[in-house]
Amino acid sequence: MAKNILITGGAGFIGSHLCDELIDHGYYVRVIDNLSPQVHPVNTSRSNSEGQRTEPPEYLNHKADFIYGDVRDPMILNQALKGIDAVFHFAAAVGVGQSMYEIEKYTSINNIGTAILLELLTKKPIEKLIVASSMSIYGEGLYQSSQGKIFSGVQRSLEQLKVGKWELFDKNGELLKPVPTNERKRPALSSVYALSKYDQERMSLMIGQAYNIPTVALRFFNVFGTRQALSNPYTGVLAIFGSRYLNNKPPVIFEDGKQMRDFVSVYDIAQACRLALQVDKAKGHVFNVGSGHPVTILEIADKMASVMDKSDIKPIIKGKYRVGDIRHCFADISLARRILGYEPKVSLEQGLTEISEWLKGQMAEDMVDAANSELDSRGLTI
Repeated sequence: MAKNILITGGAGFIGSHLCDELIDHGYYVRVIDNLSPQVHPVNTSRSNSEGQRTEPPEYLNHKADFIYGDVRDPMILNQALKGIDAVFHFAAAVGVGQSMYEIEKYTSINNIGTAILLELLTKKPIEKLIVASSMSIYGEGLYQSSQGKIFSGVQRSLEQLKVGKWELFDKNGELLKPVPTNERKRPALSSVYALSKYDQERMSLMIGQAYNIPTVALRFFNVFGTRQALSNPYTGVLAIFGSRYLNNKPPVIFEDGKQMRDFVSVYDIAQACRLALQVDKAKGHVFNVGSGHPVTILEIADKMASVMDKSDIKPIIKGKYRVGDIRHCFADISLARRILGYEPKVSLEQGLTEISEWLKGQMAEDMVDAANSELDSRGLTI
């Protein structure tokens, strides 16, 4: 069994929690990360002459071997791969909205970075490769009519979005009900970010099969937990809301706030990742990793306000559509349950309580208004 593990992007939110999970289970872990300032704000005492942070965050497990570097640098990446049995490929630029105008950045980091890693692995195959994919590749989730017919490719028209008609309907105008989305649903790529994650996933599985590298793709849903970058306006919605409340500002919600998502604890994500490494039957599969429970964005804002004692601050409902967003998508996790033995253990309420305690010691530079203004100026909101 693989014992020496490399995590690309391993100093980030999810990667650092996986690092803890693996070390707790007896693995040796090496991390490579370029410490992007958007995720890791620069600390002058830990930066180089170019003002780039080079030392990992304090929360990164001190038993991990850390390498500062970019996955697009084949020399550094090749050094990081020495003696490694398995790789978790997490290095990526994250954010649907930002990807729609920083197109080259997302394509370079996500697509080219993955290509460079895979090219190195063709020369020195490893025992296992696990790549982080995303629920964003689905676009809209699955829907069902009142007669029980399942709809897979429905989308909202520009005309309906302009008049605030947010839900999805069949061609006869009947309202469709969202249902859990399984891995068989055909991708509908509605952002550059989604496109790049699908490219990472497919390229990894393709090269894995060609070079006999057992490969697994994990489609993460909306991950929440401690260590998310609070000053990054393109991170997870819970961290964004937490940042707003910390600054005594209301969360900003697009559409009407009734869109449904699947929020999964980062501890459950780390569990699923470890199982993907350990379970032989995972080879060649794509798995949803979520909680299996839908929650509306408004509900999330209310719950976050409650645990942070900010219930007097009411969300701003923009009544606008953000290009690249979808209405409803939540996970069918039956495949991960059956093959990996995955079972979510941390409830939303438990996770929010931990986050609220963690937030008490945090500071966040609120960048949400600037990010939304950028989207507005580019015509990416309707």
